Amino acid sequence: DERITLAGRELVLNGTGLRSAGWFKAYVAALYLPRRARTASEVLEQAGPKRVRLVLLVDAPAVELAKGFDKGVLRNSGSETEALRLRLARMFELMQSAGSLKKGDAVDLDFEPARGTLLLLNGQPRGEPIAGNDFYVAVLRSFVGEHPYHKKLKSGLLGIPPA
Repeated sequence: DERITLAGRELVLNGTGLRSAGWFKAYVAALYLPRRARTASEVLEQAGPKRVRLVLLVDAPAVELAKGFDKGVLRNSGSETEALRLRLARMFELMQSAGSLKKGDAVDLDFEPARGTLLLLNGQPRGEPIAGNDFYVAVLRSFVGEHPYHKKLKSGLLGIPPA
């Protein structure tokens, strides 16, 4: 969708990207923000609700998504790692508890300022929100920061056309 509503606020589709490794295509990601952004700093500095949506392109154990998520956040956290560790462990548990993910499943990583980071699977919340804007900024950094999951994925989420 070009626009969604989250926490009572309209968000715009900033960009989409494909997470792949060689010939293996894992998921398509979409980034929704209050206003468009073309740099990581513009994304990270925006206040208000945000969403990263992942749509799976393969069947996979949820633990694999959780491991990749964990690694991506830690790789981009630097000195903030200790402050994030307990919340990151909680997100890992929530993701892993989904069991098996199926092709076509939608995983939403939402940020609602009054509640925190929410994990949803096919629109259904998984566990309680995880507090702190800093946690969601760390999540976003794993997608658009200096060490993203994949450079083409980062470019797509920032709305930068492929070269």
